[in-house]
Amino acid sequence: MACRFSSDERSAGGVAPLRRRFRGSRILAWPAQLLVALALAGCAANALTDVSFFGGQPGAAPRQHLVFVVSTRKSDAGAGANQMRPDGADYSLQILSVPPHHQVGQIERPMFGAPHPGKDFVEVSRRDLDEQSFRNELATNISGRVGSNRDVLLYVHGFNTGYDDARFRLAQIVEDGRFGGIPVLFTWPSSDNLLDYEAARESATASRDALANLLKDLSEVPDVGKIHILAHSMGTWLSMEALRERAIAGSPDLNGKLGLVMLAAPDIDLSVFREQLRPLNPAHVSVLISASDKALSLSETLAGDRPRVGALDPRKPGDRAVLARLGVKVYDLSGESTGIIGHDTYADAPDVVRSIGAQIGQPRVQDEDVQAVLGQKPVSTDVTAEPLPQAATGPAQGAAPAPPPAAGVPALPGATTPASPMPVPAQ
Repeated sequence: MACRFSSDERSAGGVAPLRRRFRGSRILAWPAQLLVALALAGCAANALTDVSFFGGQPGAAPRQHLVFVVSTRKSDAGAGANQMRPDGADYSLQILSVPPHHQVGQIERPMFGAPHPGKDFVEVSRRDLDEQSFRNELATNISGRVGSNRDVLLYVHGFNTGYDDARFRLAQIVEDGRFGGIPVLFTWPSSDNLLDYEAARESATASRDALANLLKDLSEVPDVGKIHILAHSMGTWLSMEALRERAIAGSPDLNGKLGLVMLAAPDIDLSVFREQLRPLNPAHVSVLISASDKALSLSETLAGDRPRVGALDPRKPGDRAVLARLGVKVYDLSGESTGIIGHDTYADAPDVVRSIGAQIGQPRVQDEDVQAVLGQKPVSTDVTAEPLPQAATGPAQGAAPAPPPAAGVPALPGATTPASPMPVPAQ
């Protein structure tokens, strides 16, 4: 039987006090040819800092986030971090700490020496799990949560992203986006060599089954809310392939649990993306694109000038028509681009990362007062969580208007919705 609580009894997130940090500007003096070579390194941007000031509120403590991690890397560091595990995925439950004076959009890490929890992102604890205990821990941690706090945010990183880069990026997104559900990281051997782009894609290909299996496990957790996916760069290709696998297996919407699929700077060939979308409902999918993304421009060149989805420009009539035919929601982040490369805007730009959090964490009227009870299914079968939270400035065709963003959190800039989405294929 469903347990229901008032909205006042639901948990609320917060944002840690801000502190000022300084970032080096030596990159401005690098030769132009090195900047081009570094374009694809944007996936691993970390905002390294070596100057810290401990002003702000006295007695402020680091904020801790529980994160489930699934990895196909042979090891967390060294050469093994860029090699596939020979015996399936590795599972762990970690607590990651965000410094008390964290600045939105940054990942505070030491330039040298050991990290300090008072000024850096650090691992507080880690417990290794097998697949069954991973599922059990997920169910236990979801039990007792109310409304959208029963949701899962699955993060899949992109090319040239280290293990620490990936897990601390997720912690930063959870902190800055004020996500109140369960964060899950899927990390894969994405190479630490800019020249190993094709090798990284092979590792992504080899990781598809593990990610598809994780999606299946998440969809079967008792009382789970929605499963939202945030993927970046080459990780968007991997995520769409895993979703396609689940669709072929007969679960295109993850047993009705699929929420928002947000593809940031998708490094996907346009024709491939069309095929990946075919068995899915495109209403779930949003693409965050930027015509000023230099990493995707280089990727397009390496791919023989085949257009990448994330580099399409909705201000151009031809590109806009292509996007409209896909039937997905589109966010143009060209005006929000950060840094010289402009490949990590989804997480680096404060307004954008907060808006992503607002979209993912938007309350659903149908189950906002429903509590997860371990081993039960509290939401009745005649209740649906549709329509999805609207990412666009206006409602999609046939959908009810979405509630406004949370107070103080702006809507994503540059949102557009195709006027005539393609029909959804029969499932």
